[in-house]
Amino acid sequence: RAVAMSVSHSSRLNKLVREQYMRLPQDGRVQVTYVWIDGSGEGVRCKSRTLDKEPKSIEDVPEWNFDGSSTAQAEGSNSDMFLVPVCMFRDPFCLDPNKLVLCEVLKYNRKPAETNLRHTCKKVMELVKDSHPWFGMEQEYTLLGINGHPYGWPDNGFPGPQGPYYCGVGADKVYGRDIVESHYKACLYAGVKICGTNAEVMPSQWEFQVGPCEGIEMGDHLWMARFILHRVCEDFGVVATLDPKPMTGNWNGAGCHTNYSTEEMRREGGLKHIEAAIEKLSKRHDYHICVYDPRGGRDNSRRLTGHHETSNIFEFSAGVANRGASIRIPRQVGQDGYGYFEDRRPAANCDPYAVTEAIMRTTVLNETGVETKDYAEH
Repeated sequence: RAVAMSVSHSSRLNKLVREQYMRLPQDGRVQVTYVWIDGSGEGVRCKSRTLDKEPKSIEDVPEWNFDGSSTAQAEGSNSDMFLVPVCMFRDPFCLDPNKLVLCEVLKYNRKPAETNLRHTCKKVMELVKDSHPWFGMEQEYTLLGINGHPYGWPDNGFPGPQGPYYCGVGADKVYGRDIVESHYKACLYAGVKICGTNAEVMPSQWEFQVGPCEGIEMGDHLWMARFILHRVCEDFGVVATLDPKPMTGNWNGAGCHTNYSTEEMRREGGLKHIEAAIEKLSKRHDYHICVYDPRGGRDNSRRLTGHHETSNIFEFSAGVANRGASIRIPRQVGQDGYGYFEDRRPAANCDPYAVTEAIMRTTVLNETGVETKDYAEH
């Protein structure tokens, strides 16, 4: 008997019919899809417009606006918000010459919207640019059916315990690989700096990695990779959740482990600079926990329990090759004496702008305590 999978109605529309229209010529005009972060700080929104010719750089893409009262970013009486293009990618859904454009959101008075965390991140990255910070972020996510239940799990019950699923192969071990491989190809086409993917410890949980990226580029590329993921999942009729603990009980949560180095850490003898940075991070644990998820640490409190390859949210720890620590120094880095380290605390639904900015404020700008310095006047 055929099993009715929990997929959306839209995914069952005839894709061959769609293909017929997608092949039609555009007569030199170009579709540009503007993408932005909404008032939740987690969701992405998009809308499209026609340009008369292909934009060659981000400067060729005009500002636009949207109704902020419908995205939890403004009230109806003063609802227009500005979309300011900041980073352009090829469009893997409508194909060349069409574009995806990531935007910052500004309010009516041209001040950044509350969830526009890119604005201050860019200022901080400009201040620390001589240290050449490199980041690589490991985005874990879980595939859900349209009913909110993990995709491929039994309707009434659970799959077998964790063990065979991580980097697994086989129809009884992994669910949804078509989505993962489609997302990977779409990111490569778009120009997103995706660098890998694998099945994760919990069945229906996956990870992709973006990087290395320098400075502000990390947040730009991870947010676009997330948009492409949600858009690919839409085509397949399932949902990707970045919830840090989508299933309670003896199941792994989802993080966004952040690998980081500066130029001096990557050079011979860099281990002492890595250790100095970790020492600074150890004294500012509470501040980092507050910015490592959109709810001031409440989301991460469900995940960072000290179990399931996590550290305890209340304690800072560091170690070589230790996946139960706040900060992990890879074994190879310990042997070589230089390289990078991994902050394992950020939640899957973190804002990469907030995470990378916080790391730079603490390790390079030498901020301490829970308050951040305003560098606007410089």
